[in-house]
Amino acid sequence: LMAMGIGAVIGSGIFILPGTVAANDAGPGVILSFLAAAVVCGLAGMCYAEFSSAIPVAGSAYSYGNIIYGEFIGWALVLEYL
Repeated sequence: LMAMGIGAVIGSGIFILPGTVAANDAGPGVILSFLAAAVVCGLAGMCYAEFSSAIPVAGSAYSYGNIIYGEFIGWALVLEYL
């Protein structure tokens, strides 16, 4: 999950987007928004680590969703990745 969060940030144009937005709209708020996103991604990664220590199977988003929410949500995750 953390790798997906980092990939989303890099994919959004991390080398271009902060300068453009800071120059036009936000100013130093861009830095704070990236820091907030990093904290949220870290906390989500810790949640998955907690799940993996509580569930005695090889962990993935599918197995966590399947155990916690049921089979429907597990298949929804599979369809999302497709």
